[in-house]
Amino acid sequence: MRKNSIKNTRVNAEVQRELSNIIRSGIKDPRVAPMTSVVAVEVAPDLKTCKAYISVLGDEKAQQDTIRGLQSAEGYIRRELAHTINMRNTPEIRFIVDQSIEYGVNISKKIDEVTRDLDNGAEE
Repeated sequence: MRKNSIKNTRVNAEVQRELSNIIRSGIKDPRVAPMTSVVAVEVAPDLKTCKAYISVLGDEKAQQDTIRGLQSAEGYIRRELAHTINMRNTPEIRFIVDQSIEYGVNISKKIDEVTRDLDNGAEE
């Protein structure tokens, strides 16, 4: 199965949806920030490993605490995935902090600053 095949795309979407549900409703670890979302999921073609890109609203400490909390709950998460998704193997999950939203907000702020400076320069 190729990495971007239709089947793999469907598996990624299904795992992402269920992983989001599990994190939102099933994880009671206080380290996991309440504003945690699953941005993307990449399940390997052999279904043995999975990269879950996690976005956390908060500072660096909140992000690291959330990742540690999710890593400690991996067994529970995999068990819940096995119950909800009919897969041959339940993949090992590697949680990765996704900072693309934060990056986009910072770029947007910089663009606003530049346009404001240009507007102020044009008025003078």
